[in-house]
Amino acid sequence: MELNVKTLEGKDAGKVSLSDEIFGLEPREDIIARMIRWQLANKRQGTHKAKGRAEVSRTGSKMYKQKGTGRARHHSARAPQFRGGGKAHGPVVRSHAQDLPKKVRALALRHALSAKLKAEDLIIVDQLVAAEAKTKALVGNFASLGLTNALVIGGAEIDSNFKLAAQNIPNIDVLPVQGINVYDILRRGKLVLSKAAVEALEERFK
Repeated sequence: MELNVKTLEGKDAGKVSLSDEIFGLEPREDIIARMIRWQLANKRQGTHKAKGRAEVSRTGSKMYKQKGTGRARHHSARAPQFRGGGKAHGPVVRSHAQDLPKKVRALALRHALSAKLKAEDLIIVDQLVAAEAKTKALVGNFASLGLTNALVIGGAEIDSNFKLAAQNIPNIDVLPVQGINVYDILRRGKLVLSKAAVEALEERFK
């Protein structure tokens, strides 16, 4: 299929042919959801920790004598039911990482790209180059393209002026093509790909 190519100023710059195997799939929500769960689970640090009764610093002596008080038979003040005691079944340091086959991950990225194209939220630009690192000028360019919330994907390297100009614009993320991922694609409204990014993606999934 063919899609119109725009310049950063919003002018026409020809057409580009997109592979149906990457951009023409019927999006499957289940595969995309599996990928997002995998990404978010792997991002978790897992450093949450609560002290159990064996870890709190408190006396280990018996609270009061066993019989004759008319009260329950307690031993250690470290027990979870007492103030200052250990946490029962509290969180421990662990990894939240999940397994997901590489082929499923690759398929999820293709479905995410296809979903953006089907929703008409995919824009192809000829190149992501700024003459100077001026945020105000780039905001004007994005306005001409109708971008207020977007993920911008460039080639293997992002132009330094473009990157500096874009980093202060809210709701605009800029990544090189090797950093493209399903979660960032779906958390932004529009997906903007440079021609270099399209070529790199087609080479990647060849």
